[in-house]
Amino acid sequence: MNFSKEMILILDFGSQYTQLIARRVREANVYCEIVPYNFDRNKYRDKNIRGYILSGGPSSVSEPDAPRLASSFFETDKPILGICYGMQLLVDIFGGKLIKSENREYGRAKLTVLNDRELFSGIPSLSQVWMSHGDSIVELPVGFEVIASTDTLKIAAIADFERKFFGVQFHPEVHHTVEGKAIIHNFLFDICRLKGNWTTESFITQSIAAIKEQVGEAKVLLGISGGVDSTVTALLLHKAIGNNLHAVFVNNGLLRLHEFEQVVEMLQSLHINLRAVDASRMFLKRLKGITDPEQKRKIIGKSFIDVFEEETQKIGEIDFLAQGTLYPDVIESTSFKGPSATIKSHHNVGGLKKGMKFKLVEPLRELFKDEVRKLGRKLGLPDEFINRHPFPGPGLAVRILGEVTKERCDLLRQVDAIFIEELHRNNIYNDIWQAFAVLLPINAVGVMGDERTYENVVALRAVTSVDGMTADWARIDDTILAHISNRIIRNVKGVNRVTYDISSKPPATIEWE
Repeated sequence: MNFSKEMILILDFGSQYTQLIARRVREANVYCEIVPYNFDRNKYRDKNIRGYILSGGPSSVSEPDAPRLASSFFETDKPILGICYGMQLLVDIFGGKLIKSENREYGRAKLTVLNDRELFSGIPSLSQVWMSHGDSIVELPVGFEVIASTDTLKIAAIADFERKFFGVQFHPEVHHTVEGKAIIHNFLFDICRLKGNWTTESFITQSIAAIKEQVGEAKVLLGISGGVDSTVTALLLHKAIGNNLHAVFVNNGLLRLHEFEQVVEMLQSLHINLRAVDASRMFLKRLKGITDPEQKRKIIGKSFIDVFEEETQKIGEIDFLAQGTLYPDVIESTSFKGPSATIKSHHNVGGLKKGMKFKLVEPLRELFKDEVRKLGRKLGLPDEFINRHPFPGPGLAVRILGEVTKERCDLLRQVDAIFIEELHRNNIYNDIWQAFAVLLPINAVGVMGDERTYENVVALRAVTSVDGMTADWARIDDTILAHISNRIIRNVKGVNRVTYDISSKPPATIEWE
């Protein structure tokens, strides 16, 4: 949607930190978008772009196939901030000279500010920054001057004050650059002269107007999972079109303990026009004997579509399909990342049959996960719901390794409920991005009383993360883990061994399948 809102455009050259740049800009209440470096400029001709940020990247500007920008891009009256590779590209385009460093500089460094105008206004003369680069600038183009250096790098930041072009050889977006937020703030407000009026309230107002304009009096179908993304989508749509929203919540037999009843009660309390469908028998019947993870996902995806088709026949003509697509999903499909392999199929009702000609409504596609949570609070969702950990579309099917049966689902539901209950009881649930239990396809020998047992093994998984794209395993106190293990083995019949997953992402994924 385009309300002529002021914005920053971030050109992605493949940096692992590109999304972090966007998050820092958004935190300042400034709207921004990430585009690949070779984006179609015509698509943004009518947008209110107030400045550009060129991201870092793994390439060297001296490489023949390095990503580049046409010199015509710089024929602009908009300020530009180049970060690492972006700075080197600025220098190279305008005729400066770079050399490949013998040793790649990576990590903390002390920055000395030599000119505290504009970009470094109010920044201490000495501060810590985070470096990551392989090339170094040895000769500046005409019009540029050095505005900061480090002990090992004479040219650590540059500026062409007349054209408002700036470059930094460090990463202001990362936590380790102590004054990074202030530097970005200077670029946004002192240099680009932005107002910083992109707020949750303005987003709600603009989204409701955009939905009304797009949908009119038509009906919209939303497959709601009970998760934050789809529920916030439902609330926005409800505010815009009322009962022309038809939200369908499906019990696929793969939900957490008591989840179907709890979610239905919560959604009804929010006055969402809800159709709750119990299709658990159908899902479990179709999954009988299936062990391959990809096949499970495809069966579940098709089964959801079949349920939605049946419900649309009852509702009548549906013109629009709503989805809780978030901005990281958009970035993953459009940004400059190079060729990549499919890690796993994503469950999404976007894979509808060819005969179903829906138009998409995706009101959250501009937001990160933390922004969706903030939006949910503003729309009246209770905190205990907003802070719920993410739950995969295929549900317990991808947390049961091997065949999915009702008995195995019931067992895992009990284990998972104990794990989550203990995290809440110990006040650490909100410190963890995602926690869950996995049922392994193996049995292990144990002893209960005087008898030998040969029963199921479960793994507990808990990770910390910002957006789920990378994650580290959560350091839960071993006393708490021991208590959780004892409760599970004592209370869940059929489990005699509990393990804890200490793998990070990457190389592992958060889910096991």
